[in-house]
Amino acid sequence: MSSHIRRCKTIPLYARLVRYGFRKHATYVWAALAGAFTNSVFGVLRAYILIALWQTRPGLAGYDVTDAVTYCFVTQAFIGPMQLFGGGLGIPERIRSGDIALDLIRPASLQLSSLAEDLGRAAYLFLVRGFPPMLLGAAMFGIVVPTDPGRWAAFLAGFAIAVVVSFGWRYLVALSVCWLVDDRGVAVLSLVLTTFFSGLMVPLHIFPGWLGDLAAALPWAAMVQLPTDLYLGKAPVLETLAFQAFWAVVLLALGALGTRAIRHKVVIQGG
Repeated sequence: MSSHIRRCKTIPLYARLVRYGFRKHATYVWAALAGAFTNSVFGVLRAYILIALWQTRPGLAGYDVTDAVTYCFVTQAFIGPMQLFGGGLGIPERIRSGDIALDLIRPASLQLSSLAEDLGRAAYLFLVRGFPPMLLGAAMFGIVVPTDPGRWAAFLAGFAIAVVVSFGWRYLVALSVCWLVDDRGVAVLSLVLTTFFSGLMVPLHIFPGWLGDLAAALPWAAMVQLPTDLYLGKAPVLETLAFQAFWAVVLLALGALGTRAIRHKVVIQGG
């Protein structure tokens, strides 16, 4: 009974942490707007490259030119909310300073607290950094705008799960600091894997043969490619959401094991 009461009390805490994450990043409005500007400019450059590619290869990957341009600006809108270039969590700094020991003895879960705050961050950046690239793409090139409420619902569900998948991966990268003297190598590796296998550069559907099959089966596809396909109406909804949910559960489970491992490490070291 007492454990059930504790769990009920932590639910409002996590809700407050979501709000805290939103308000925390809302204080850096100029940084967010600068990021939106950068994403928009690079979106235009990417759009021209994709237009040239699709004019040369019409119907490539099952997309037409408008689909390809839409893909470009939707994925640009994902960069901030999904934190595709890494980071977004304060865990590595707290591990280096030793403050992680305080986090581990708090009644709230370190992993769930971090997730709640990250959801608030993603919601804010989706609004401030996500919409400007799409609005610019619509004004300059014309993009697909779903008119079916069901497609919007599928996209928003896929986007929400994608944020959790992104968090799950970044959380594991952050925890690696507990075992590594310098985590820059892991951060660079994460950046390369995420950029290449998420579909941020180009749609994964154009990867040939076994490479395309491998990319489609990895968790990074659930961050960018799949929610974008849901937006475009190019993917089966239930199957896509199930695949995303699978990787969200797997990464969160690995994160829970990693959290237990670092707690044990801190205790063994006398922290």
